[in-house]
Amino acid sequence: MSHPSPFRIDGELTIYRATELRDALKTVIAGIPDGHDLEVDLSAVTEMDSAGVQLLVAAKKTARASGRELHVTGRSPAVEEVFGTLRLAGYFADVSSPNP
Repeated sequence: MSHPSPFRIDGELTIYRATELRDALKTVIAGIPDGHDLEVDLSAVTEMDSAGVQLLVAAKKTARASGRELHVTGRSPAVEEVFGTLRLAGYFADVSSPNP
């Protein structure tokens, strides 16, 4: 696949925004043309909890089920901390290096 479609998450990636972000991600994934993937930019995430992790995992599975891939880019320090604690770097192996 190629031509990633960008989706940026700013602020909290927590239970308080899970429904809002889930609906937005479903809409974006459904609208991605064939031959394209979804790029989720997490460089501006200020806080992340387990609901945010579940949302990303579900979105990745949904994208794959529709023949697309979800690529996580731009890990903020908050995302980096959660991914490190939960050892998710392997699952999200396509993530970019944290910003200096």
